[in-house]
Amino acid sequence: MEIAPYRTIGRLTRYWRTLRDLAAEGESHIYSHLLAAKAQVTAAQVRRDLMVLGYTGTPARGYEVKKLREHIETFLFPAPENQQKAALAGVGNFGRALLKFFSGRRPTLKIVASFEADADKFDRVIGGCRCYPIEKAAEVIRGQDITVGILAVPDREAQEVADIFVEAGVRGIMNFARTPLQTPESVYVEEIDLAMSMDRVAFFARQARQSEQDAQNAQNAQDACGAGGGAGERRAP
Repeated sequence: MEIAPYRTIGRLTRYWRTLRDLAAEGESHIYSHLLAAKAQVTAAQVRRDLMVLGYTGTPARGYEVKKLREHIETFLFPAPENQQKAALAGVGNFGRALLKFFSGRRPTLKIVASFEADADKFDRVIGGCRCYPIEKAAEVIRGQDITVGILAVPDREAQEVADIFVEAGVRGIMNFARTPLQTPESVYVEEIDLAMSMDRVAFFARQARQSEQDAQNAQNAQDACGAGGGAGERRAP
């Protein structure tokens, strides 16, 4: 099986969610062009992505929903007996929301520990996850064989915490701080800047609204000219 590139992994996850929904609706098969439409890609892209799995459909019925979903699960997610473990740094309001969001979402990937600098949170179970002092992070990560880290800490603390995580054995980090992390090439980092994403959404929403208003103003001006011209023609001798 080939090693899939970054964008392919994202699309496979999208296909997996679509297939999960189709199975819940009782669908047994789906053609590549229909899966492509639901995932907002081309049918050719779907076929190229699924070649990584070594799974093909048939011209007559397309892809079998159950089997294709199982192939994607085998490729993307570890076997239940090899559950991946994650740790969260930062249990403020946002961190608590992340714990709630991820709870039970992936049976093969579980947040098993959280870390804080606030002593009031030490040794408490928050969002179903025990909270430890950040000073114990290396010990806990090594002891529980944690390989995934989530950073929901203030920007100024992100790099220091990332260094602790990497040194302890974390090899994948989801970073919600606005500080770009410096890590070894062997560590995969996903930078999630929610504020920048919101700024982009707001900008393009304004652009779209302005374009609509400009088009409407142009149409109103054209209609006014047309109405004026018609009236003038009727008054001509």
